[in-house]
Amino acid sequence: MSAVHLIRHAKAKNRLTWEEPDQLRPLTKRGRREAEAIATRLAEEPLARLVSSPFVRCLETLEPLAVELELPIETTDLLAEGAGGERATELLLSLAVAGPIACCTHGDVLLEVVDVVAGSGVTLDGPRASPVASTWVLTVEAGQFVGARFVDQPPR
Repeated sequence: MSAVHLIRHAKAKNRLTWEEPDQLRPLTKRGRREAEAIATRLAEEPLARLVSSPFVRCLETLEPLAVELELPIETTDLLAEGAGGERATELLLSLAVAGPIACCTHGDVLLEVVDVVAGSGVTLDGPRASPVASTWVLTVEAGQFVGARFVDQPPR
């Protein structure tokens, strides 16, 4: 059995006022505090890998955890905004073989993954709508999802 900690990136700068490419949009001060809180929560987990969307806001969300655990952050477009839930779900199942992992993605991908997991018959322990800096802990056994538990965003 293995756990996939699927994190929605922390609070990023406003999309409507950001003037550079969206992939470069960073976290806000609140988002950096949320990233630190996520790192504190996951620091004791025996994580084998950290995998992220290549977007700056996702990388910055995992950065404090990477420093704490002395693990590199691997990137994949399969977790990027707009990538779709089916492909992301297949990726998560393949990565879980190596042991517990933490992944950072975007709201659209996270929601689609949760829908795929629920559609496979897994009962969701939490709301489908997931705010920034929240996490779904997906339990994987024998190459299938067998559990899904929601962990709310850190207090502000």
